[in-house]
Amino acid sequence: MAFQLFIGTALISVTVILQVVFITVAIRMLTRNEHWMKTPPLALKTTIALVFVLFWLLAAITTSVWLWAHVFIYLEIFAELEEAVYFSTVTFTSLGYGDIVLNEQWRILSSLTAVNGLIVFGVSTAFLVEFIRSVNIAQKR
Repeated sequence: MAFQLFIGTALISVTVILQVVFITVAIRMLTRNEHWMKTPPLALKTTIALVFVLFWLLAAITTSVWLWAHVFIYLEIFAELEEAVYFSTVTFTSLGYGDIVLNEQWRILSSLTAVNGLIVFGVSTAFLVEFIRSVNIAQKR
């Protein structure tokens, strides 16, 4: 159990740092292009920026899912990468179909994967809401 907690905590820490790095890069990109975003056509530029932010956050989440999948392969929990990625994705999103489950030796890791997904999706959602709010405020000036 302690080993699972250690592995899970380490992975959660890495993915949270990864998410923060991705968000920091997005903030820098958006800050550099702030003047561009304030000039017409505003709707088109807002759409472009929003699409960029969404795909950028998706890349961060996908990276985290793949990291979990590779750890599952490394620990020999899954033999096939497809199965590991599928399990990571389903668990990370808290969907949890239950068609693939970890054996008792590793089941705490599946819970920690879900916790990690909640944290990462929460941070991404908060950033996305703040981005949309700041764009609306900037355009009203």
